[in-house]
Amino acid sequence: MRGRAKPPPAPLPQRDGIDPVRVRLPEDPGEEWATVRDHLLARFAGAIGADRVDAMFADGRFVSVQGPVAPDEPYTAGRFLWFHRDFAPEEPVPFPVGVVYRDARLVIADKPHFLATTPRGRHITETAVARLRRELGLPSLQPAHRLDRLTAGLVLFVVRPEDRGAYQTLFRDKLVRKEYEAVARYDPSIAFPRTVRSRIVKERGVIAAREEPGEANSESRIELLEHREGLGRYRLLPTTGRTHQLRVHMNGLGLPLVHDPVYPMIEPEGAADDWTRPLQLLARVLEFTDPVTGVPRRFESGLRLSAWPDR
Repeated sequence: MRGRAKPPPAPLPQRDGIDPVRVRLPEDPGEEWATVRDHLLARFAGAIGADRVDAMFADGRFVSVQGPVAPDEPYTAGRFLWFHRDFAPEEPVPFPVGVVYRDARLVIADKPHFLATTPRGRHITETAVARLRRELGLPSLQPAHRLDRLTAGLVLFVVRPEDRGAYQTLFRDKLVRKEYEAVARYDPSIAFPRTVRSRIVKERGVIAAREEPGEANSESRIELLEHREGLGRYRLLPTTGRTHQLRVHMNGLGLPLVHDPVYPMIEPEGAADDWTRPLQLLARVLEFTDPVTGVPRRFESGLRLSAWPDR
């Protein structure tokens, strides 16, 4: 079987740190689409309306490597097209993205609370990757892993696309030591340190993950660092990386993280972020052996959790 042709480089530059959408025109055995417009209407009109598709043609926003595409061009399977989607207005996250380390291959960012790592859902341009591409002038920057939007702390970004696989493999193969810090209620009846193992299930479209009986697929070591005034400061060391794992395990102990909008109770959807109440969870340390140079690496966040101010 003949493989698909490799896509050529996008003829459009990034916009606001976001790549253009690439479309490969599929095979058309039933000859349903005589023109490019016929296919793009079938593909996108249900979401944005036929008038919007036609307006994008009129504005020259659908392009190929040869330039803007006319709506009446004959349909050709396998052809690549690009366009920039319309971005809905986003409320800027009023915190900077720090840079802990930068060289020719890596950027270690200190992501603030409330900022998504990568575009998803309603968060597109207000994401760590889009911001860093704009601010550092690095259009090829990509994350090697992801940190939840509500969690602050260290994220490893790769400058060159050809290096990304090596660093992603570190995370896939659990070769990165990750250390988190959290603030939650203090309960003197719960002994620490302890290791929590459980089966965590996360269903698509459901906000909260849950623990259920069965073979464990998650493991976290939890240590109490100090406590005062009814709160504890905890070190969390995940061995696995299930969705919301640390939040689920702390909640399962009866110690939900301060300002957690999901555990133990899901707050109403659609509510605006309250910048004064960030989830008290911080990815404080990343430690690994660099897969390219073989050099041991250790990075520490410069951020602090607001519920545990220095005294």
